[in-house]
Amino acid sequence: MKHQPLKIVYCTPSLYLAGGVERVLTLKANYFAEVFGYDITIILTDGAGKPYAYPLSDKVHVVNLGINFDELWNCSFVKKAYLYLRKQRTYRRRLTAELLRLRPDITDSLLRREINFISSIPDGSRKIGELHVNRSNYRNFEANERNWFKDLFARLWMRSLVGHLRQLDRFVVLTEEDKAAWHELQNVVVIHNPVSFATVSASPLTARRVIAVGRYAYQKGIDLLLQAWRTVQDRCPDWQLAVYGDGDRTPYEQQVDALGIDRSRCRLYPPTSHIQDEYTRSSVYVVSSRFEGLSMSMLEAVSCGLPVVSFACPCGPRDVITDGVDGVLVDNGNVGQLADRLSALLLSPDDIRRMGAAARQKSARFRIDHLAQQWKELFESL
Repeated sequence: MKHQPLKIVYCTPSLYLAGGVERVLTLKANYFAEVFGYDITIILTDGAGKPYAYPLSDKVHVVNLGINFDELWNCSFVKKAYLYLRKQRTYRRRLTAELLRLRPDITDSLLRREINFISSIPDGSRKIGELHVNRSNYRNFEANERNWFKDLFARLWMRSLVGHLRQLDRFVVLTEEDKAAWHELQNVVVIHNPVSFATVSASPLTARRVIAVGRYAYQKGIDLLLQAWRTVQDRCPDWQLAVYGDGDRTPYEQQVDALGIDRSRCRLYPPTSHIQDEYTRSSVYVVSSRFEGLSMSMLEAVSCGLPVVSFACPCGPRDVITDGVDGVLVDNGNVGQLADRLSALLLSPDDIRRMGAAARQKSARFRIDHLAQQWKELFESL
């Protein structure tokens, strides 16, 4: 007797934003549908009619519930609270009806608004949650703006969240480091993000060029990287730095000038759709983030055979880099140490080649076929 294909539903706000979560979900959904033959449906709340940021397989079904939480972004606090509660009730009603119609084997929440009620929907599916940032920075992306009220709210909110996570059949995080942070839970599993490239070209590691990729935002620490580069540019006069990312570059351009950094050797670029070409035109990748989930761009760089110099920030770098073997780990936030160890690596072509070869070898564990197998084992165990 032929078995029915596993039916899996993902719940996420939208697919029109070009973010890491959208990219990883699209990659996994495409692979599960096309390679494993799973029946995959993605249920969205926002972005009806907007083009998807990443190509989605025709075999993946999409249902948009038309809740439009993104309408709340520009509302006053009082209006936002009222509309949110109203939209949340609508979302619960519509998602419940959709899951009862679809009757999936597994429902996977990307830990957005449905996590508050997903486990109570009586559709018969096993419930999974997956988190794409670390615990201490979840729902706190711009951690430079804090006060006692926000801290109190965050503590109460986290207590409520832990209660909801406890009800899940499995809770998937990206790193071993983050798994240890969820000490109250017994249902935590680690599965890394996959590299998004279908085929990977290796850098020849001959260009005297350092690359960084990340949004121009507090989290990514581009300001810390520029402080370190001010020292590196003097010690390594024939090297240049290239940064690629979304967001407002203006304050960072101003910082370049204020620090007296040579603009001909330090360039801040917008995002590019040909990022793999930029990795292969570079010889070292640098991560200056204050915190991460598991950096997609770091995995991409490693797969192209670039050694990585990174702050040992929470979470991710420690899961990817073995210090001195395939990259360099620097004390989190220590700008002087970042400058020293980056300079030392740039002045040692032999270390760049040795670490780059080890990085490329390690990158096999981040390929989609390897990680999809881990997901398959998890799904089938449930």
